[in-house]
Amino acid sequence: MGSFNTSFEDAFILVGFSDWPQLEPILFVFILIFYSLTLFGNTIIIALSWLDLRLHTPMYFFLSHLSLLDLCFTTSTVPQLLINLCGVDRTITRGGCVAQLFIYLALGSTECVLLVVMAFDRYAAVCRPLHYMAIMHPRLCQTLAVASWGAGFVNSLIQTGLAMAMPLCGHQLNHFFCEMPVFLKLACADTERTEAKMFVGRVIIVVVPVALILGSYVHIARAVLRVKSMAGRRKAFGTCGCHLLVVFLFYGSAIYTYLQSIHNYSESEGKFVALFYTIITPILNPLIYTLRNKDVKGALWKVLWRGRDSG
Repeated sequence: MGSFNTSFEDAFILVGFSDWPQLEPILFVFILIFYSLTLFGNTIIIALSWLDLRLHTPMYFFLSHLSLLDLCFTTSTVPQLLINLCGVDRTITRGGCVAQLFIYLALGSTECVLLVVMAFDRYAAVCRPLHYMAIMHPRLCQTLAVASWGAGFVNSLIQTGLAMAMPLCGHQLNHFFCEMPVFLKLACADTERTEAKMFVGRVIIVVVPVALILGSYVHIARAVLRVKSMAGRRKAFGTCGCHLLVVFLFYGSAIYTYLQSIHNYSESEGKFVALFYTIITPILNPLIYTLRNKDVKGALWKVLWRGRDSG
């Protein structure tokens, strides 16, 4: 039996997918490809948002923040997972585990808030087009972005602090990274009161944003239904449907992981669910939000041709 505060030199063993050794080589290739595409796609979006003046708009300002989040979010877990899948090293120090837990929660919480901000931006663009630029002026955009990052890191600080206050028993985490529910399963003491405190924060950072996003898209849907052109309606609903798909994948997996009791949490299922919001969602964001967008395609071709001409 050991306490979390006694020695940060001790290490945890990350079980990962070692229970399915035949699956590990397949997962390694699959995850490596998706991780590489995530880095490539999100880096392109960030670069284009800075280089092309046509993309200096509120929507692409927030998209560049989302891409930066996805880069950091997936990098906080995937390299560790790839090493784990190779079987080279399945251990992580306690200090490293706490750092990973804090960073992962901070970035995930920030994305929860940022997606609400992006939904509000779309609401303003569709439902208040004549006043859009007046509403989404640069100072407000910067304030909303800073507030998203601030809220995410404050939530993570609280959640991680509550977890660190509990004594832990054992050194084996049945996951591929330091995930909070699996971490709490090592607690020696009763976690009911700690879980209750964490639950309040999770409702604020997960459930409230989902409700606000759905409310925004209800208003957007009403506005789209007033569009006379069937082609315009179809395009708008197709775009909104893709956005909502990402929202449901991200928030759905987060709700499954964080809004159920630790006693009901399945570690085996949790590992596969975690792949959705650590691997799948970060690559879907650039594909759905921007790379299928004419403005981004035009900016990309412009940069490529400029590089070709200069060469």
